[in-house]
Amino acid sequence: MKSTRSFFSYWLLLLIVFTMACHQPQNTKKFTIGFSQCTGGDAWRRQMKVAMEGELAFYPDMKLVYRDAENDSEKQVADIEAFIHDKVDLLIVSPNEATPITPIVEKAFNAGIPVIVVDRKTSSSMYNAYIGADNFEIGKLAGSYIADLLNEKGKVLEIWGLPGSTPAMDRHRGLWETLKEFPQIESVGNIYGKWEQDSARLQLTKAMTTLPDFDVLFAHNDVMAYGAFQVLQEFRPNNNIRFIGIDALPGPGAGIQFVDDKILTATFLYPTGGEESIRTAYQILSKQPYEKENVLHSTVVDARNVRVMKLQSDKLLNQQKDIVRQQQLLNEQIQTYYNQRILIYILLISLIALVIFGSIAAMSWREKNEINKRLEIKNQEILWQKDTIASMAEHAEHATQEKLRFFTNISHEFKTPLTLIMGPVEELLDEQNKGRASIRENLLLIKKNSLRLLRLINQLMDFRKIEDRKMIVKPSEHDLVQFIADIMAAFEKLAKKRKIQFQFQTDADVLYAWFDPDMLDKVIFNLLSNAFKFTNERGMIWLRLSVDTDHKNALLWVEDNGLGMSPQQVEHAFDRFYTGEGAGGTGIGLSLSREFMELHKGNLTLNSERGKGTRFCIVLPLGNMHFEEQLLVTSKVDWKHNTTFDFINEAVPLSENLTVETRLQKEHTLLLVDDNTELRKFLVNRLTHSYNMVEAADGTTGLHLAFEKVPDVIICDVMLPGIDGFQITKQLKEDLRTSHIPIILLTAKGSIEQRITGVRTGADEYISKPFVFEYLDARIKALIHNREALKSHYSHDFQVPALANPGQSLDRKFINDFTSLIEKNLGNADFHVNELARDLGMSRVQVYRKVKALIGYSINDYIVSIRLKKAKFLLLSTEKTISEIAFEVGFSSATYFSTAFKARFHQSPKEYKLLQKADSETEFKP
Repeated sequence: MKSTRSFFSYWLLLLIVFTMACHQPQNTKKFTIGFSQCTGGDAWRRQMKVAMEGELAFYPDMKLVYRDAENDSEKQVADIEAFIHDKVDLLIVSPNEATPITPIVEKAFNAGIPVIVVDRKTSSSMYNAYIGADNFEIGKLAGSYIADLLNEKGKVLEIWGLPGSTPAMDRHRGLWETLKEFPQIESVGNIYGKWEQDSARLQLTKAMTTLPDFDVLFAHNDVMAYGAFQVLQEFRPNNNIRFIGIDALPGPGAGIQFVDDKILTATFLYPTGGEESIRTAYQILSKQPYEKENVLHSTVVDARNVRVMKLQSDKLLNQQKDIVRQQQLLNEQIQTYYNQRILIYILLISLIALVIFGSIAAMSWREKNEINKRLEIKNQEILWQKDTIASMAEHAEHATQEKLRFFTNISHEFKTPLTLIMGPVEELLDEQNKGRASIRENLLLIKKNSLRLLRLINQLMDFRKIEDRKMIVKPSEHDLVQFIADIMAAFEKLAKKRKIQFQFQTDADVLYAWFDPDMLDKVIFNLLSNAFKFTNERGMIWLRLSVDTDHKNALLWVEDNGLGMSPQQVEHAFDRFYTGEGAGGTGIGLSLSREFMELHKGNLTLNSERGKGTRFCIVLPLGNMHFEEQLLVTSKVDWKHNTTFDFINEAVPLSENLTVETRLQKEHTLLLVDDNTELRKFLVNRLTHSYNMVEAADGTTGLHLAFEKVPDVIICDVMLPGIDGFQITKQLKEDLRTSHIPIILLTAKGSIEQRITGVRTGADEYISKPFVFEYLDARIKALIHNREALKSHYSHDFQVPALANPGQSLDRKFINDFTSLIEKNLGNADFHVNELARDLGMSRVQVYRKVKALIGYSINDYIVSIRLKKAKFLLLSTEKTISEIAFEVGFSSATYFSTAFKARFHQSPKEYKLLQKADSETEFKP
């Protein structure tokens, strides 16, 4: 009986507790989210709504109220006004046009309603978060794809969305920002399809009678592209036009299906942002941290990946449908739970019913959690798949660009040594040069650059072996102290020549370690080459060898006080193919060095600061336990420093102002700008017999010398540290002081596009490496001859022709301004060269050299010539006295005027006037 009372007491207590729990007020608040949609086509809007509903399955405490404005901005303003009136908890806006919607969005924001803007921004920053793709970047991505598709030549027709909408303008701007780099790709027109298939069909049909042929049709969304496809099938069947759209929506009648059916050549993924909008809304409403600007990524869908994308998108649609269906089931189960709870209230007298109700409630709760977990896992899988696809596309594009940059750099590295080999060989083959003392110097130059080419080729071979995982380390035991000293010996001569403190510091007389001598030799040599390349004269380079506190690793520090690196250069220094700005090289030296050290189970680290220097640390494990036994070379290895590296490229520091002028002055002066010391030396040696040579090792110095020296011809490399050759040419041709100077560009970039770029900047000649010296010499002489002919033309009464070349147009303007100033001040006896230079905004020396180069006269001679010419006219046409005429044309005295007149015309002013008057009377005598 006692046990029965206990039993009933237990169940009565359970009933009371459960009843109290059932009557407790619910703390969970149901949030209402207002969603006003006005952007995109019908399919795109449906996809966004489906994505939001699928994501809402994970947030049962949020309710979405959806209003579709159907691309009508006025209707959207009314919808948002209604949401404000209803006091929704959060507002999601997808605007069609930015300007009309901005005021009502600001009103909602100021009313305290959080605002999320999706797909396109408003005209102000008064919103909580923005979610959408970067339409400008999508346009650029489409431009790159079209350029590759057309092989950089063809015609493009563009079908816009709404002309005033920001996505349409950004996609158009991004497209042509990329395509403007390809002058042979042109636009044949624009059609405004208003984002709808029927509108695009109608507008294109109207334009078909006047529309020229084209190769690619680019539409701002897929449905407009499909509408255009239908029109062209009707009016121009069997055409070869490629159709490209944007959206890449899944399902039938959408972009991915069109690509799979070969209706569209490609489409670009434009995420709806539906899932991200709901997640961000939950973060805002639950007071969690969130990002204000959320940019969604895009990728191309074409024949290469459409099958995978279609399978993924179909799977995504099915999973979203499953999510909605399971959410419906879950809601039904929750409703069942509530109904059963009401039943419990009615049947409180039945303890059995209460137990059953409790069991059902517990089971429903567990099932709900399991379903939510499964849905979360599936959602994470979908997101991971999407991110993986986008990441793979981005990585592939990045790798392609890096490899293209690498092959451009390596071609430049090959072509300069080839030039320095071919030039001396041509000189040696010249019979007139037999027996000259320079033969040994030329042979050494050939050998040095041959070894340089061999070193580059060896680097490529090592790089290929590491990529193919065929590089095998062959460690043997050596004295590390002696090994480092042997490598340093190759740099001693260079250090003395440049007065660099080159020191090796170590506390150990002997330090044995296991390593591959060939690999470590390349690593240390590469680090020392870089140190000498970027360290100024009288700088310092140290090597310090020590052992760490655990006696497990040998540490070799290579440190200099040279130029140093920026944080970005430090971050990417060991990336393959990376070359910092102005650094030159192939971009694989440091990457190979680190790979070599990792094969030794060690490391290579870097610390650097711009303007203070750079420090590398080689970490080499001691002992041989970290190597596989079969790799060890236990027999004695007689290592010797690789003689391939003995001919070190003595790079000139970037900050050094190298200028050389020959003492024997010639008629013409040449300015040579090139960062390769050997090439400069070779060209100076060949040209110094005929010209005054001035040289510079970088673009900034070259530009300064061009303005200071005003040479007759400038020879300039394209790839220079700091300012490149194209920028130098453009600045010189646009400056009045130097616009007349002919410019020859030397470069390893020999493609037709690069030649066109050089000519467009104003270069008079574009010569690719390797080049024949005789051709360069002939072009210099031809340019000087042409300039002399132009000078003769200018000096003939100073009649300046209308010239097409931009540089010659500036010369014509200079002569006009110059002559106008002289005629304006003709009566001013105090008007001389200083006043003329001041009015022209140039220095006295610059004006003198430019006038001399263009017309062949000195400034004073020309001013006197103009004054005497005006005096002749006044003597014949007026009755003024000789003294009056002398003062009127700017002579300080009549005596000086008569002397100058007689010296020029071999008769005095009085004799000239009488003789001309007598001739006139004789001519009219009957």
